[in-house]
Amino acid sequence: MRMRLGVLDVGSNTVHLLVVDAHHGAHPWPAYSEKAELRLAEKIGADGKLSRAGADALVEAVAKARDAAATYETEDLLAFATSAVRDATNSAAVLRRVRDETGVDLQVLSGEAEAIMTFLAVRRWFGWSAGRLLVLDIGGGSLEIASGIDEEPDVALSLPLGAGRLTREWLRGDPPTAAQVEKLYEYVDEQIGKALGQLPERWDRAVATSKTFRTLARLAGAAPSSAGRWVHRELALTGLHQVLGFIRRMPSAALAEMEGVSASRAHQLLAGAVVAETAMRRLGIEAVDMCPWALREGVILRRLDILSS
Repeated sequence: MRMRLGVLDVGSNTVHLLVVDAHHGAHPWPAYSEKAELRLAEKIGADGKLSRAGADALVEAVAKARDAAATYETEDLLAFATSAVRDATNSAAVLRRVRDETGVDLQVLSGEAEAIMTFLAVRRWFGWSAGRLLVLDIGGGSLEIASGIDEEPDVALSLPLGAGRLTREWLRGDPPTAAQVEKLYEYVDEQIGKALGQLPERWDRAVATSKTFRTLARLAGAAPSSAGRWVHRELALTGLHQVLGFIRRMPSAALAEMEGVSASRAHQLLAGAVVAETAMRRLGIEAVDMCPWALREGVILRRLDILSS
């Protein structure tokens, strides 16, 4: 039986509502989508708490999304929060306030759960013929890596290597200095190096999701979003090296003027590119295929599986 589901994704950069028409075993078809750019991760203070202004903005965005979901007659609203809320030291109080003021019960996903849900979406998109998958996803606060042959990955990792987090912690100036970028490279290389022993030595298909990877692929020559989601897109390591060569010297305002680059995330793109290049290089990946489905679709698919069981 077809039903209308809403997914509310509270991430480090955006609060994104996606409404889809779906039923078990079928392709979820988008019916409505809206985003609010809150940059919650940038509203976490030195004490680790999400600021009052950040919490106010979150409550307002969730209430607006709740109303939109009701307008589009969703039968179920799946609301979850990822890295920014997860990392805030006052997350319990913030979640309680959201619930009390909006009636929406935000569930905090662990980094491992993010990796597992994203992996499920990628598996369903590419199917069994893709063989053993390796999936990379760069968010605002973390990098998720998952690998496996089934719908549940054998390995699901979350590393503190999100594009927004690294920009705040390592890069100053616009553009940052070469020395800052090199220190960032050293840190990212170290963090990924520690995870290598937990990852498989081989896979059949390497796949990337996330806004960061899509933007980098577009700058490297992949088809624009206007070409549709069915067009094959990939990001080669050689192309990524070329992209890094020019974006590391560009101020974010100039970068934001390039096709495919979001103005609100232009300042984070260099850090995201460093993570992408380091992960691909250390894992021996020559190119990643881009997948239009990611965490939100994974949450929808998991929900449909549960409803049908």
